[in-house]
Amino acid sequence: MSDTYLRVTMLNRDYQKSLDTLSQDAQVSRATENYLEKIRDIKSIDDFLDDYEVYSYAMKAFGLEDMTYAKAYMRKVLEEGVSSSDSFANQLTDTRFKEFAEAFDFENLGEATTAMSRTQDEVVDKYLEQTLESREGEENVGVQLALYFQNKASSITNPLELLGDEALAEVARTIAGIPDEAAGADIDWLAEAIGDKIDVEKLSDPDYVDELVERFSILYDLNNDTTSTEVPNVLISSSSVIGLDEDLLMSLQGLHLGGI
Repeated sequence: MSDTYLRVTMLNRDYQKSLDTLSQDAQVSRATENYLEKIRDIKSIDDFLDDYEVYSYAMKAFGLEDMTYAKAYMRKVLEEGVSSSDSFANQLTDTRFKEFAEAFDFENLGEATTAMSRTQDEVVDKYLEQTLESREGEENVGVQLALYFQNKASSITNPLELLGDEALAEVARTIAGIPDEAAGADIDWLAEAIGDKIDVEKLSDPDYVDELVERFSILYDLNNDTTSTEVPNVLISSSSVIGLDEDLLMSLQGLHLGGI
């Protein structure tokens, strides 16, 4: 069995305990206490973006830490919200932005936004998950990717949504056996190739997700030479784990969910 899958399985045996233990970490505890203390006083988008500690905590909670610097981009996400199908967040294939705008719904709720559980306890829960994934990634990136896919899978409804998120795209391409050379291929082709291997309609089924996580973990270890464990022939592929090309990612962010 692959090292990655063994670690993921071990964490999943008592996932909540892992999160509870992490919440007691001094650095995590301080950041969380600070967020909960200050978020209640945030009354506008300006307040939110101007308080770096609160804003960056929220961004990390939604897996958007790398976009923390892009305040103009995030202001547009928040100002337009999600009520209109034409809003900025709704036009992006990366659903993290829509989820962020839904949680921090200043567009509809105004000053009441930060009084909601979804901007307080639910954000803390997401922050703990992201932090656990990041720390696991320091030892094994495959574990980080597997946990992230596992936590996001039920929200995915379209192969393009997998391609729109860099981490999910890496997992999906690995599962689908798409090689490095095809990373910049036509988006429709990539979506179809991934759809042939991943039934997005079944991603709400935990057992099916477990199967995909196991397949990804075995292939990840094989591709990255992280284990000498013998791998079933049916899983052996010439593919390798590849990152999302930067230009491709930027183009994906501008795509409509309905296609190109």
